[in-house]
Formats: sequence, C-alpha cells, structure tokens
Amino acid sequence: MLIISVQNNLKENIELLRQLSHEEYTFQNSILSNATIGEHIRHIIELFGCLLDNYDYGLINYDNRNRDILLQTNKNEAITALEKYLNLIDKPNKTLLLEQNCFGPKEEIQTNYYRELVYNIEHSIHHQALIKVALHGLQHIKTSNSFGIAPSTIEYRKQCAQ
Repeated sequence: MLIISVQNNLKENIELLRQLSHEEYTFQNSILSNATIGEHIRHIIELFGCLLDNYDYGLINYDNRNRDILLQTNKNEAITALEKYLNLIDKPNKTLLLEQNCFGPKEEIQTNYYRELVYNIEHSIHHQALIKVALHGLQHIKTSNSFGIAPSTIEYRKQCAQ
C-alpha cells in the first residue's frame, strides 16, 4: 500500500504540473516568501531522487542532494523527473544508512527504504500544502481533495463526520 500511496502522490504532482502555465509555475508568490511552485516541486523531486539514486549504494544524505534549477524553471523537466521516479519507486525494502551533518558532526543513522518513502511522501504532502496556498487564486487548476493533506488528517476528518 505504501508504494501505491507514493505513486499516487507523484501522479498528483504530475497532474498539477500539466495544468500550470510556465508563468504560473515560475511566479514568485509573496504569500510563499517569494518562492515559486517550481521551487517546491524541485525540492520534492530532489529528495525522492536522492533516495532512489542512492538506493543501491545504501547511504542516503538529503543535505548533499543535487540541486537542479532546471526542475524549478521548466515544468516539462519536472514532469519527466516525476514520471521517471514513478516508474522506479517500486523497490523492495532494505536497510539503508541515513547520513546527516546539519546538527553537528556527521552521523549515520540506520533506516530502511520504506521508512524513507514515508518521510518522502510526508515531505511531499507538506510542500503540496504550501503549493495549495499559491493555487488559491487560480480557479482553473483542479487538484484532488487529498492534495496537500496528510492521510492521518483525512482519516480523522472521516471519523469526525460519523
């Protein structure tokens, strides 16, 4: 189910991008501290890419990811990257090491592929929530009811409605 959920999240991002014009994708929105939708999508793509590109090696360091400006300025490049990861995401779970060096000396923390997929989907949903704010004035853009909303929040709302 995790793989399907991640694939659905990637598809949501692709569907969004197909609706946006170049200008909408690259517009510096003051509500987002002058960030663009493209910058948020690039960040999503780069973290998934970091995980997938280093899966075989077994050592993940999100801080040392590639930062590709083309992904934030060209929505077609972003769509291509998302489609690539959509097709690569279905891998078996395995032990990985997560390397971090933001909070002091470099540390390696044992993790696994599925745990990192959970992190990445939560991270993507977080950025989708920010993107959703930028979409507020764009009435022609249609997203799913779950776009930018954590699965736990969706379940909670269902329980409250009963």
